[in-house]
Amino acid sequence: FLLRHGRLYASGKTKWTKAHTQWLMTLTFEAPSQQIVFQEYVDIVAHLTGRVAALEQEMVRVLDHFSLAPVVHALMALRGVQLVTALTVVAEIGDLTRFTSPRQLMSYLGLVPSESSSEATTRRGGITKTGNGHVRRVDLRPPGATASRPARPRIWSGGPRPTSDPVQAIAWKAQKRLCGRYQHLIRAGKIKVQVCTAIARELTGFLWAVACAIQTKASSSLITYCFEYTITISAIGKLLTMRRESLYQGMRGRWENPRAPYEAPVPSGDPRF
Repeated sequence: FLLRHGRLYASGKTKWTKAHTQWLMTLTFEAPSQQIVFQEYVDIVAHLTGRVAALEQEMVRVLDHFSLAPVVHALMALRGVQLVTALTVVAEIGDLTRFTSPRQLMSYLGLVPSESSSEATTRRGGITKTGNGHVRRVDLRPPGATASRPARPRIWSGGPRPTSDPVQAIAWKAQKRLCGRYQHLIRAGKIKVQVCTAIARELTGFLWAVACAIQTKASSSLITYCFEYTITISAIGKLLTMRRESLYQGMRGRWENPRAPYEAPVPSGDPRF
């Protein structure tokens, strides 16, 4: 609508920011019908923005009760991966560690090159685009944040929460790797679509690495808990066995001499019986 009427925002500036919204509020049109149509467009954008914000708040609320919440918070340590991206990846895929290698996860998301092979030739084409397309789309958005120089992600309200040192190390390694790769491909003359796809493919590998780091820590805690639980169950089992043998001996003596009063033998050295 604005382009048809020659109303252009200042070139080089980002649209749909606070400054852009203020600029929209200053626009006026001579015809009343045009002003009404323009105001309707502005109101629709404001309404949809409010709905998106409400859904994001609901995602934050639900995240506190999500079984894979630690994985979501760990993924948000990666620069460019915020709440919507991290929660979408985990909700759609589930346990990322079920893939034995990052290449399997890349293939599942359709981010690997297609191939047409014969006996003598091998041709590689665009990405296969198989698997979960929704995760692939959200995975292709963060690479724009890696175009600048490496930097650690900022902590904003609602996340990411402080993560462990191994996760921070993986996130910093990913930032240096992806930033360098992005600049290298741009200098090589690759088009930006191909560059973002290549960066998204490598980012997927780092998502898998972060999930493995979190799951390994959780598995260690679970193993410790199971070991302590097993020792407790073993001790209870031994006590039950001793009690069973004690009762069996008392019943056997009762069967051999029915008129004798029942006296359950007490194991020596154990005051609990």
